[in-house]
Amino acid sequence: MAPEALDTRERYHPRVEANFDVKVLLNGRVIPARARDLSMNGMFLRAFPLGDLERFPVVIPLDGGKEIRVTAVVRRQHLEGVAVEFANVDWDDMIALAGFLHPRLP
Repeated sequence: MAPEALDTRERYHPRVEANFDVKVLLNGRVIPARARDLSMNGMFLRAFPLGDLERFPVVIPLDGGKEIRVTAVVRRQHLEGVAVEFANVDWDDMIALAGFLHPRLP
């Protein structure tokens, strides 16, 4: 099944509501974008036009001032925004992300 056909019930990693700003890093500039939801594997950025961009670095703020930096790979674009998958989460960032997500899971 194509990734764009997956719905919430078929996701391997559950998503939690995010509703916070992340930093997209493009050509030496920091561009704020609003995350709608977040999982161990990706997130959805609201109304973030990318054009032909297929991957980009993003900085995600977590609790306690911790930030993680990952490469976001574009999986789907919609009028509402863009769904991305994380490409290079290291172990320390993965543990920090899990610590952030765990108490927010249903």
